[in-house]
Amino acid sequence: MNLSPAALSRRTLFACTAALLGGALHAQTAYPNKPIRIVVPYAPGGSVDMVGRVIGDILAKQLGTTVVIENLPGAAGVVGAQRVVSSKPDGYTLLAGSSNEMAGTKFVNAAQKYDPAVDLTPIALTASAPSLWVAGAHVPVKNMDEFIKLVKANPGKYSYGSPGIGSTPHFSGELIKKTAGVHLVHIPYKGSPAMTGDLGGGNLDFAILSPMASAPLVQSGKIKILGATTAERISSLKNVPALAEHPALKGYALSGWFALAAPKGLPADIVASLQKAVQAGLADPAIRQRLEAAGTPPATGTESLAQVIRTDMGKYAELVKFANITLDN
Repeated sequence: MNLSPAALSRRTLFACTAALLGGALHAQTAYPNKPIRIVVPYAPGGSVDMVGRVIGDILAKQLGTTVVIENLPGAAGVVGAQRVVSSKPDGYTLLAGSSNEMAGTKFVNAAQKYDPAVDLTPIALTASAPSLWVAGAHVPVKNMDEFIKLVKANPGKYSYGSPGIGSTPHFSGELIKKTAGVHLVHIPYKGSPAMTGDLGGGNLDFAILSPMASAPLVQSGKIKILGATTAERISSLKNVPALAEHPALKGYALSGWFALAAPKGLPADIVASLQKAVQAGLADPAIRQRLEAAGTPPATGTESLAQVIRTDMGKYAELVKFANITLDN
């Protein structure tokens, strides 16, 4: 087929225009092309908020966009998480949450309508929340051997506290009871300050605290550290044994963590972009130092968030049955 010069010119012009329009359309839809909102499902000032803001700084730098942090507390993280679950899966509304609302609260909060393993797109673990099993100074134990012997000889006499029913420390304490075969009375508090006050004052026997919360109480002689709830020793506390090192607690591991997630259905290319940004940010020595200093060591990047959620939810489901945990006990 022979085309006139004019027809060829029109065809060339059409092809060039289509290519330009296609390129412009691609540029318009490249991610991200507007500010990203990160929902932190807790009030400002806490560990979840701090880690969420670090992740916000990482995404802003790595993706070259504006990141807005929105604190939306309520129902132990469920209110904020539900807002994200109900959002459009376009990468512009993300959840910077914790193991509470992303794994544990499903089993104890009737108001929670979402399933973390189904209704969230897991992006990345961001940091860990290592904890310590501690005893008040008034309790006559110095290590886990003495703890197990004392509690087994006095079932139901001793208590342990947590900052609330269904919190990660609550589940961690119940796992100690289940694994070691001991009976302790759980005392839930409305937050950590009241719990640490009773522990330091001799009105509570045992508790699970973060290393940072434990430090001043150890220094003042008000508590004793018995072990770490992590699978291995905490890097900054190598002299403290992991609970799993004790024969009666073999395989024990249950600590809190922080993570980034999105609504179900987030496109794979956006997931990949966010994962790459988070991994690059967490490799920055300044970021790592910032998280370490806050007692929330950065994630190693070797664990799958989806697998962690499934594994911990399995543990929580078993512990809810074991301890008959409800919001009323």
